[in-house]
Amino acid sequence: MVTIINKVLCILIYSQEEAQKIDEELFDEYAFSVDQLMELAGYSCAIAISRCYPRDLMTKDNGAVLVCCGPGNNGGDGLVCARHLKLFGYKPSIFYPKQPNKPLFNNLRLQCERMDMPFLSFFPSHPELITDSYNLVIDALFGFSFKGPARPESAVILDKLKAIQNDVPICSIDIPSGWDVENGDPDGIQPELLISLTAPKLSAKLFKGRYHYLGGRFIPKTLAQRYNLNLPPYPGTDCVVELKTQVEEPKES
Repeated sequence: MVTIINKVLCILIYSQEEAQKIDEELFDEYAFSVDQLMELAGYSCAIAISRCYPRDLMTKDNGAVLVCCGPGNNGGDGLVCARHLKLFGYKPSIFYPKQPNKPLFNNLRLQCERMDMPFLSFFPSHPELITDSYNLVIDALFGFSFKGPARPESAVILDKLKAIQNDVPICSIDIPSGWDVENGDPDGIQPELLISLTAPKLSAKLFKGRYHYLGGRFIPKTLAQRYNLNLPPYPGTDCVVELKTQVEEPKES
């Protein structure tokens, strides 16, 4: 566990094991469903993205964005995020190469299809991404459960994202894809925006991007107290809060 210091509060950030325990308690003790938390998370991500990259300031194809989704829950968050961005007036296209045949994910895909979002059968070329096609790329490939190394087909996609990150902003959901949840990856994707969900993960201390938001205003107070989640106050009725932070490593006793 590491402590992040900001101007107001100390925010505890967690290892992979601790993050999994919090999720398990949300499901088992508080009766949240996977699709319920996914909806809250994806909506929070869409709000954070719209704060950092307003559609009316985008110059390419009237707010076009590329959403890259993986086969797990992080990919589900990306599909929900895409749906809300569409409702906000953006033009999402979805790259979803490995799709699980499960009712939840089939429904999320269908919702996007019925809202006229194109699903790409290939990852766009570097020139397409940096010229006039997309204003930003949303990285929803792998979440905090990822354990590397990536399989060859996924490694190719990660390499393509790294190749364009200096030309097109990348927004990562919860953790940059391919990163070790605790140790990060200095040679991996370096997003401009990171949207931590529930609480920042340990690797967030290595994030050097422009924007860091916390999303997911759904943690019951009793659960927050049990895990010492000293989360920052969310402004008003907002579901996201920007983190302007400095990381403090634990002191050796």
